[in-house]
Amino acid sequence: MTGRVLVVDDVKANIRLLEARLGADYFEVEAATSGEEALALVEEWPCDIVLLDVMMPGLDGFEVCRRLKANRRTAHIPVILITALDRIEDRIEGFRAGADDFLTKPVNDLALIARVKNLVGLKRATDELRMRALTGSQFGGGAGFEAPEQGRKTLLLVDDNPQTREHLLEILRPEFRVEVESAAPQALLRAAEHDFDTLIVDLALGGYDALRLCSQLRALERTRLVPIMLITGPQDGVRVIRALELGINDHVARPIEKTEFLLRVRAQVRHKAGNDRLLSDVEETIAMAITDPLTGLCNRRYLQRHLTTQIRQAEEQGQPLALLLLDIDHFKVINDTYGHDVGDVIIREFAHRLRAHTRGLDLACRFGGEEFIVLLPETNAENAGNAAERLRRVIMDKPFSPGNGVADIAVTASIGVAEYRGEKDGGDALIRRADQALYAAKRAGRNRIALDEGAAADKRSATEAIAPPLARKTVG
Repeated sequence: MTGRVLVVDDVKANIRLLEARLGADYFEVEAATSGEEALALVEEWPCDIVLLDVMMPGLDGFEVCRRLKANRRTAHIPVILITALDRIEDRIEGFRAGADDFLTKPVNDLALIARVKNLVGLKRATDELRMRALTGSQFGGGAGFEAPEQGRKTLLLVDDNPQTREHLLEILRPEFRVEVESAAPQALLRAAEHDFDTLIVDLALGGYDALRLCSQLRALERTRLVPIMLITGPQDGVRVIRALELGINDHVARPIEKTEFLLRVRAQVRHKAGNDRLLSDVEETIAMAITDPLTGLCNRRYLQRHLTTQIRQAEEQGQPLALLLLDIDHFKVINDTYGHDVGDVIIREFAHRLRAHTRGLDLACRFGGEEFIVLLPETNAENAGNAAERLRRVIMDKPFSPGNGVADIAVTASIGVAEYRGEKDGGDALIRRADQALYAAKRAGRNRIALDEGAAADKRSATEAIAPPLARKTVG
């Protein structure tokens, strides 16, 4: 499922049009015909975004948006106001109410779908932080989801046009510290080296594709979650859609209206501050209680909590969930031959390779001894098997180097794969099935993967086909 969308409009024909358009892109859609109905429904149905008409009897869209953003349980849900109102005063009121975007009817279908997908993707990145912070708070760490005090924040403006740059600086500098860069390559380096609260990029950069810069910023770990705003022109519709697909947070078209621009910038700065607080909560909690001291990965205690949270989310959203249990082959022989210090080096390097070759939303943990678990949200058994095979090769293809005069050691791993089976399933059962699959891989000769017995026979056969016998001599 691409995402869950709540459409709110008192005109049923408008609802049907949006349902058809969103359904064509595989969104799950629920509808409400009044503000009161929408507020009640969003409490019961965990949606990813709200498309909200402004002009409705009773509670209008502005008031519904204000109430959604004032409620701690729903404040993180993106809201797009869709209306026939096109005065700048209406747009400003919408952003002051907390709206994430304001689209005027008739809405371009491509622009609407691109923005919906964009906001849903941004929300899910924040949801992952929220989930990890919530898991951590159960251990006594983390202070919740309130954003820290704002203070004076720092922006990076990337613009090589002196006239537009000075106009933007005139608007921004009374409220923000603003650093300026006119060349995209230097801007990328600067953004990677410093902690900016929002990046503002002119789409009309000369001599460099601004969309390439946005893509590079999203690829860097340091800038992956930093909000990006684009300054665009009236003819940039197609490029704006591409920018949304790349993960920018917002865009403002020339001529720049001061109040609307500042409201949009403030919203992105608040978003960054909120994510920073969540990251701080996660890091603090991990440092205090739930990190394996040898590897730096989360430990078994954290996994058990986080697995419960992920199972609940999989149930609510109808998403698959998979788990890999990995075991270093012949690890006792390594310890007996080279000593525990070398064994510790192998454990640390093994953990490093897991961390480096899993997605941001995956969770790699040390389960105990030489066993590790990787939790794979939104992943079915077949894709989990493919991920396990990639990890198996990452471990096998390059020998481990303990140093201190010890020769390189060829290390392999056996991996068991299990998929969550639905509401009657549980975390312990999922781990147990992965463990059974792991031992099947061990019995079959090690250095291979195996699916749990509940997986379909064709998937199991396909997985076994990509798990050959030992490709190189291992220790022991």
